[in-house]
Amino acid sequence: MSVENNMPALRFEGFGGEWASSELGKLLDITSAARVHKNEWTDAGVPFFRTSDVVSIYKGQENKKAYISLELYKELSARSGIVRKDDLLITGGGSIGIPYLITTVDPMYFKDADLLWLKNTTGTNGYLLFTFFSSPPFRKYINSITHIGTISHYTIEQAKTTPIHISKESEEQTKIGNYFQQLDTLIAQHQQKHDKLLNLKKSLLEKMFPKQGATVPEIRFNGFSGEWEKKEVQEVANRYDNLRIPITATDRISGSTPYYGANGIQGYVEGQTHDGEFILVAEDGANDLKNYPVQYVNGKIWVNNHAHVLQAKNNIADNYFLKLSISHTEIEAFLVGGGRAKLNSETMMKIVIDISSKNGEQTKIGNLFKQLDTLLTQHQAQLKKLNNIKQACLEKMFV
Repeated sequence: MSVENNMPALRFEGFGGEWASSELGKLLDITSAARVHKNEWTDAGVPFFRTSDVVSIYKGQENKKAYISLELYKELSARSGIVRKDDLLITGGGSIGIPYLITTVDPMYFKDADLLWLKNTTGTNGYLLFTFFSSPPFRKYINSITHIGTISHYTIEQAKTTPIHISKESEEQTKIGNYFQQLDTLIAQHQQKHDKLLNLKKSLLEKMFPKQGATVPEIRFNGFSGEWEKKEVQEVANRYDNLRIPITATDRISGSTPYYGANGIQGYVEGQTHDGEFILVAEDGANDLKNYPVQYVNGKIWVNNHAHVLQAKNNIADNYFLKLSISHTEIEAFLVGGGRAKLNSETMMKIVIDISSKNGEQTKIGNLFKQLDTLLTQHQAQLKKLNNIKQACLEKMFV
């Protein structure tokens, strides 16, 4: 961005000239709501927003909703006014400066002090304003007024004096707002698809592997029946930890081979320690003990000393099925040590897992989940790409 001449580094074709320097309080009427006591909340009625609601919506998460009666809403709105389409709510306490854009004309109300009310009476593009609160200039301002060691607050007076640069042309405002709205819609769509696939995977894992105390799964592919077996890992897999070689970051020679640690790829190097289908199980340094890091790899890899290396025995187990079966086990119970919990190799090899005695069933299950994981990886890559595009545009399209 070109702060000196108040012009963004990236603009839509056909627009030029400096943007206007202003303060939010000169652009919008900034106020709050009338007081609502907690005992006035209800289980249904007019939606009542709190900071937690705005933060959850911003993160794409669910939050238990609160409501007030229609009668109370009418009484309060008569005093403070009606929240209208293209107005914004901004969090003033806790996670400060998080925006929520009003997109409908449906009745709603919000908690005083917790949320600031930006009345968009000038017709400024609502999504442009919403996006401004994610832009580097605003986040820099928020950081400048946040005091380390104290509870953060974003007050009405601070909001009024918040600096903002904005295009003098309403058409440019609209183009910017519409662009980010389309980008956010794409991100939300991919996130929803990713989350649905993840939930499907979790559900299938529960139903396609025997529950605790059971010997058969709830659902199976056609043509397979009979009880599953319980076997120790050492009965169905070989361990190749002896081939692992740790390399410090400064000694790694850049290459095309993925360099694996406890939690996945740490970089790419020349050479290899293993070549083929393997299962990597974190030895120590796992970043999530509940969803313990267990990875399927195929091809040339380099593994350091923080991940165990397993390979299914021929004609006994399918590698991807083995990965799923180990993942389905509560590994946390087998860990030792304090802050850096460790899964000893001897303990790992004696962990009992559920396994179908039929290789064909293992392969079908493995292939199904391999396809699901491929789709999940594709959505994750697309989400990363879209978020990178958004971040780059936030850097270049705001002053």
